[in-house]
Amino acid sequence: MHDAPVWSKPAAAVIPKHDENWEVGKYGPIWPRTPACYGFTIIAKVKEGRAETIRGYGANLAKALETEPYLLAPLKLHYLRWVLFDDDTRFMYQGIFDTDFDKYTEDAIELFKKSGVDTVFENLEGFPLDWKTNPDAFVKFVREHQAPSFIEYGEYPFVTADEIKSALAVKAAFSQMIEHMQ
Repeated sequence: MHDAPVWSKPAAAVIPKHDENWEVGKYGPIWPRTPACYGFTIIAKVKEGRAETIRGYGANLAKALETEPYLLAPLKLHYLRWVLFDDDTRFMYQGIFDTDFDKYTEDAIELFKKSGVDTVFENLEGFPLDWKTNPDAFVKFVREHQAPSFIEYGEYPFVTADEIKSALAVKAAFSQMIEHMQ
């Protein structure tokens, strides 16, 4: 009898507090891959009067994705969530993705440089305006504003976005084949 595939059973992982035993990458500690893959949450103060700019940036991003649905594909995102709270004085960015932090950071900087788009983070207090040419400053900001998870859950653990899309394509093809057989 074979063991069930890891993705077939929901799983959770407790993430220990960062200490000196963690693997260190190019930009500092590498948070472990969890059943939800990789990700981070940033909470930062919004520059005075910039909340509507942030909302507009969200609307512009949604519109850009209508035109170019794969704009963010290099980031290997599963989910992205932006939240303004505390009377629009604070912003939360939460992303879940398939690559580790170092790769995500490099891919994000390259994506924004190539597309000519600026990041919503420019509307946050303390964000370095030279982020496109100074990844270390970008990383420093993210690390200083990161709110690390202490537990993460995955209904289909350790599955990448590409694997999910591939499985859905197989399902669609199989459904179409069955439909033609009837």
